[in-house]
Amino acid sequence: MAEFVRYLSHPQVNIDPDTPIGLWGLSEQGIARVNFLATSLALGGTKSVISSAEAKAVETARPLAQMLSAQFEIHADMHEHDRSSTGYLPRPEFETTADAFFAEPAKSIRGWERAVDAQARICRTVEAALQHAPKGDVLFTGHGAVGTLLFCALAGKAISRKHDQPDGGGNAFAFDRHTREILHRWTPLEALAPLR
Repeated sequence: MAEFVRYLSHPQVNIDPDTPIGLWGLSEQGIARVNFLATSLALGGTKSVISSAEAKAVETARPLAQMLSAQFEIHADMHEHDRSSTGYLPRPEFETTADAFFAEPAKSIRGWERAVDAQARICRTVEAALQHAPKGDVLFTGHGAVGTLLFCALAGKAISRKHDQPDGGGNAFAFDRHTREILHRWTPLEALAPLR
């Protein structure tokens, strides 16, 4: 029987320049979007929910796991690319730096974790988690940049921001658990449909 995997990026967060990025939680809009997904039928068949340890990812994953009565795990190595060297950046500056992060994946941009290293980390972590997850569909909840790097690796694409998720977060792509074939590209959570 076919088994599917979805990678879901957390939706909108409360941005607080004075709080470490990993501790940012979901905004009211982000919580509402997660609640929408929890009451939809899109994730039927999901037996395991595996989350990054960052607060915004856990706040995305936990209500979904509860709704699905699914096994819930947190994997610290699923975190977003390490950008602690700069911390919070205003949106225009962040976007410029993120563009360079994807454009020069073998280079550390302003001290950020290199894209090639973040890609190797997320791929290694996802593969290990899938080896131990129970049978059935799996949902990973994480972040946009490392999610895009995972997508590029699975799709056999060079690292590029053109494969990045739409703005705002709360998007998912899917792949076959056994063949690793991409089933659909980034899709807003409101538009997700059952895969079987």
